[in-house]
Amino acid sequence: MRAGVTLAAKSARRAESGFVLVAVLWILAALATLALIYSSYTINTAASSRVADDRVQAEASIRAGVEMAVYRQLALPEKARLVRGGFDMRVGRTAVSVRFRSEGARIDLNAAPADLLTGLFTAVGVDSGRAETFAERVVGWRTKAATGADANAAAGGANATSANAPGSGANAGSAGTNAVGANANSARADAGFAGAGGAEDKAAKEDKLYSEQHMPYPPRHAPFDNALELSLLPGISLGVVERVLPFVTVFSGRGDVDVASADPTVLSALPQMTPQILGAVLNARVSEPGDGHALLELLGPAKSHATTEASKAFRTSIAVDFDNGRHVHAEVVFRLKDQGDKAQGATDQSPKDQGANDQGATPQSGKDQGVKDQGDEPYELIYWRDDFDGPLQSA
Repeated sequence: MRAGVTLAAKSARRAESGFVLVAVLWILAALATLALIYSSYTINTAASSRVADDRVQAEASIRAGVEMAVYRQLALPEKARLVRGGFDMRVGRTAVSVRFRSEGARIDLNAAPADLLTGLFTAVGVDSGRAETFAERVVGWRTKAATGADANAAAGGANATSANAPGSGANAGSAGTNAVGANANSARADAGFAGAGGAEDKAAKEDKLYSEQHMPYPPRHAPFDNALELSLLPGISLGVVERVLPFVTVFSGRGDVDVASADPTVLSALPQMTPQILGAVLNARVSEPGDGHALLELLGPAKSHATTEASKAFRTSIAVDFDNGRHVHAEVVFRLKDQGDKAQGATDQSPKDQGANDQGATPQSGKDQGVKDQGDEPYELIYWRDDFDGPLQSA
């Protein structure tokens, strides 16, 4: 009897020990799961922190590259500044490669005349008929529509011109007076004078064209904010836009092209340019890079929209290579500010270009996220885009 009780007690103890073992195993499994979750969280947190750290380092490296380019330019006399150049440097754990070129080397969509725009589209492979049409679309997009006040002011100016014209004296016939007034008004209209009929008619025709093309929007009748807006113009394919983008800008505010730094494709866009003239200019840029007067003389009849006047706006292409193998590319446009320059809103225009922009607007400023007032900095950023913002495309 006693032996039976002892056996039963042993069995109970073994059953209790087995239950404790199962409980311990469950606890160990739960702890292992918690450890795995914590480990995964730690790894993800570290990775996220590394990405944020890379972005901070990249932006610091890009800004350092820009500021070194600014320093190199401002260290030289204004007449001796480079229109293009490049250098390499080391910033923290990154290697930085900087290449810069005058923004005057590009054709400004808001200031370039129609014949220069036509030449550009032709230079990238568009047939002459369509190139002229595309140029008209660019001009139509940026041309400001006349307001009622503009029209009244223009009408008053036309009447004054008619009254004071040589043929409007006491001995002149009314027909002569009317003829002079009509010619004056016609000249204003041909020049696209807002309110004299030219700009207003062009704007109305452009609106009608967009309506006939079933575009979901009208033309802006204001300056291009971004060169990518070319893709909004009816008839211009994305392929053509992609070919044109490397050669256009909205930041120079100039109606001419810096012949000392322009790409051969841009030089080809100059009216009356020939392969012989182009070859001579390119050879002269290599042999005598500082002789701007000689370059203009070589252009001959093609120099109507060319200049050697230095631009204060520069476009920099910056490559940042991290020690961990990561690569970041950025494109930044900055404008030098010499003593006496206004900090904000100044356009890089020569006197003859002051009226080139139909709208008289200043360039778009800042990185896509927004560049704040740089205060007393010797330069201002007017465009910044890098790989962290998404696929990089020129503005």
